Amino acid sequence: MNIEGSIVLITGASRGIGRAIALELAQQKVKRLILVARSRDKLAEVAKIVEAMGVEAIIMALDLTKPMFVNIAVAQLWRSYGAIDMLVNCAGVAHQNSFLKTKLPQVQEELSLNFLGTYTMTHMVARRMAKRKQGTIVNVSSLMGKVAAPTMATYSATKFAIVGFSEALRRELAPYNIKVVSLLPTLTDTEMVRDLQLYRGVIPMTPEQVAQAFIKGLRKDSSEILVGWQSHLAIWCQRLAPWLLETVLKLASPQRKAARIERYYQRLVNIW
Repeated sequence: MNIEGSIVLITGASRGIGRAIALELAQQKVKRLILVARSRDKLAEVAKIVEAMGVEAIIMALDLTKPMFVNIAVAQLWRSYGAIDMLVNCAGVAHQNSFLKTKLPQVQEELSLNFLGTYTMTHMVARRMAKRKQGTIVNVSSLMGKVAAPTMATYSATKFAIVGFSEALRRELAPYNIKVVSLLPTLTDTEMVRDLQLYRGVIPMTPEQVAQAFIKGLRKDSSEILVGWQSHLAIWCQRLAPWLLETVLKLASPQRKAARIERYYQRLVNIW
């Protein structure tokens, strides 16, 4: 894919992987970056860096869980700044909890932003891309969209949904010359995951590493970009030795550590 001179819209561009992708695309000399997130102040910081690199940046504070506002925003952007060549759906949120202790508002937030937000933005942009028979849509999923993780049931479900959504669109939009790509990074050191309990043995990647792998995958015209050696190892293990992966996930799960602490606390109570 020819990245130079293109117009790219990135959701979740104010931090983490979305921010890193924006800066990496600026280095690749795209023509214009449209940066979308909820925080206008954080978007302005990213835009300042992008513009210093010689690339035009447009910022738009937008709540992707509000379809009407997304529709209006995309129409305004298309009319004011021209056709969008690439959409990168990166906005997302993650909550970690034992399924039995899950809180419904957190589940609703993950479903609303991670999947429905991606669906809404994609629908609004893809219809316009189809009319000009050209475009690329990148949906950021996760390794958890291939290998479900304990304590992350809803997050994993939304990421599985994004992988399936992308596979279906890849076939359905191909006649319109629209390419659909899935980006699946492993655990990445971002603000979103710093409050989570990490899985033992998992080494986080940096957002910059994910962004660089993203660019390499685009240039290779990959339809699915799996990032990190741990991701490739997990997928290989899932296909060839699922029993081994199941054992590793049980041993690595933060739930196991929490259970040990709870048993230890219970023993202290009994002694007291």
